[in-house]
Amino acid sequence: MIKIELPAPDVVITRSKKLGEKVEAVISSEYGFTDYHRIPRDKGGIIMFFNADDELMFVGKARKLRPRVKKHFEDNVSPIKNHRHEVYKIAVLTVEDPMDRDIYETYAINTLKAKYNIDKVFFK
Repeated sequence: MIKIELPAPDVVITRSKKLGEKVEAVISSEYGFTDYHRIPRDKGGIIMFFNADDELMFVGKARKLRPRVKKHFEDNVSPIKNHRHEVYKIAVLTVEDPMDRDIYETYAINTLKAKYNIDKVFFK
């Protein structure tokens, strides 16, 4: 049997209590993430969105982490588009190998039972 363990998150950012605070990143003002700049810009990895009850909402992977997180808060096709205001914490795991990213994403979706992932789901 293969044993998989998710690496510890490299960066965890939580929503600030002050919404609308003016900072560099546009999404920070609207959704309250004031330390968004801590997410690596040009590294690949896994992104996990949690609500205030620490329930996993969505897991995604990206070749470039910061732009992908930004897309989840801006585009109209993101699976969390109707739940963006529920996002309280974003955990980012840096994983450079594309195959490893795919394995960790599928593992996290199914073992942690992400609420809004529709692809790669085997537990429903």
